[in-house]
Order: sequence, then C-alpha cells, then structure tokens
Amino acid sequence: MATSRNPSPRDWTWRELYVAALMEANDEKMSARIAQAERAILDRVRELFYASAGNIEEEQALDDALYALRALKSCLELHCGFTIAESQGSRPRYLRSEAPFLA
Repeated sequence: MATSRNPSPRDWTWRELYVAALMEANDEKMSARIAQAERAILDRVRELFYASAGNIEEEQALDDALYALRALKSCLELHCGFTIAESQGSRPRYLRSEAPFLA
C-alpha cells in the first residue's frame, strides 16, 4: 500500500512551469516555456520511476500535462510557423518557418 506524504516544493516545480507555459501569451516565449515545462515533467517522471512509493495521481497528472503541452506545441508549430529544434546546449532553439503552414 502506498503511503501518502507531503510533497516537497521541488515536487511542485513542474506544475508551476506547466501553468506558465499554458498561460503565456507571447508565441516566442511560449515555445521556450513549453520546452522548459517538458524537461521538468520528464525529470519528475524519472524521479517517480525510481522512487519506491507509487503516486498514481501525480503520475497521471504528469502524463496529462505532457500530452497537453505536446498538443499546444503542435498547434503553435502549425498555426504560427514555429519549429522547436533541439540544440547542443540546455536551451532549445526556435526557428520561424519561412512559409506559413496555413494560408
């Protein structure tokens, strides 16, 4: 049986970054916030994977958040012409497409 524990402030970091990505109005800043939130979510998923205490609710929330961010990223790429390219460093690069996807 899984025991409940109080989450540390670090456990909530991904949620703050996720909400910041969803609420960002500037398309270029949104791309950066999406990438940052995705990294934080995947880091938390790894932490939970190696932890012995299962937290099904948070795992489902992480899955849902990652799905929503990927959908948002697809919309941003499709409608605004942004492509998120992986870079060598820790920061992703954002490229503006020359031709719009939708006319």
